[in-house]
Amino acid sequence: MTQRYQMSRFTMLLASAALLTAGCKTETSSNPNPAPSVMTTSPANAAMDVPRNPSITATFSEAMNATTLNATTFVVMNGATAVDGTVTYTGNTVKFVPTSTLAANTVFTVTISTAAADLAGGHLATAKTWHFTTVATGATGPSAVNLGTAGSYVILTKSGISTTGVTAIVGDIGVSPIAATGITGFALSAPPTTFSTSLLVTGKVWAADYAVPTPANLTTAVLDMQTAYSDAAGRTLPDFTELGAGNIDGLTLVPGLYKWGTGVSLPHTVTLTGGANDVWIFQIAQDLIVGNGSIVTLSGGALAKNIFWQVAGQATLGTTANFKGIILSKTLISFNTGATFTGRALAQTAVTLNATAITHP
Repeated sequence: MTQRYQMSRFTMLLASAALLTAGCKTETSSNPNPAPSVMTTSPANAAMDVPRNPSITATFSEAMNATTLNATTFVVMNGATAVDGTVTYTGNTVKFVPTSTLAANTVFTVTISTAAADLAGGHLATAKTWHFTTVATGATGPSAVNLGTAGSYVILTKSGISTTGVTAIVGDIGVSPIAATGITGFALSAPPTTFSTSLLVTGKVWAADYAVPTPANLTTAVLDMQTAYSDAAGRTLPDFTELGAGNIDGLTLVPGLYKWGTGVSLPHTVTLTGGANDVWIFQIAQDLIVGNGSIVTLSGGALAKNIFWQVAGQATLGTTANFKGIILSKTLISFNTGATFTGRALAQTAVTLNATAITHP
């Protein structure tokens, strides 16, 4: 009996040891660094009617090694053709921004390869692939800024318009609440009625002290100008922030909402590429400085009337600069000698001109 008991006890001890050993093996064989995975994507898989200027993103289950996320490991394809773009990584999210507007009504396939790795060197277990379809028709970028009645003027200011040299303006200009004395260098026709004229203006000249209903109309236009400025400045969820650290020289910009906490400079050239209904809004927290001889080039059918430069500081266009768009300035808009402008100059202080050619968009 004693021997049988001792053997039974020995057998139990062996079984317990086996269980402990198995447990230790299980603990040892578990992966201390599980493979990262993609948790969410934008656009979502099989998404339809995606805007043609999307930011394509994927959010991972953990922090990744940024050096493994690049144009080789994060690829967007249009059929057999790779889409050009830039890849950035912040937090746990990688973002691909196309260099140009995507084709309409087209299926794009996105792949993140297994070369993408986390900080400990763990790779995606399998490549992540998804697809989306771009919108068939319509505009890309944000909705346009509503100028209201301010859109009836090629120049509208609160404190004056002055010119030197041989300026040529196509479109109406107006000032309010300042009187016509704030319009200098134009040799205005006299006496004025509800408006006056100038040999420098192919259009009409309006001032707050002219006959009714001009004062009330200008008051409304100025209020609309201020509302438009607030609208442009208040847009949220920008597509691009601090692009070029404020220097947009040489860039090609697709439709979208752009935001800078600084000023913006354009030393030489920038290209805006998009369709006739596409919209650009540029939110600039300080000054806009356009260099001498600088050119804003529009391609793909883009129109100046759909480009909005919201400037919290002063906008200065250099000598012989060729600029396009609607400038909504909190302060002064200054055009230096020989500058050419297709758009509207809507300033909450003044506009100064020097042998400037301005045409409404």
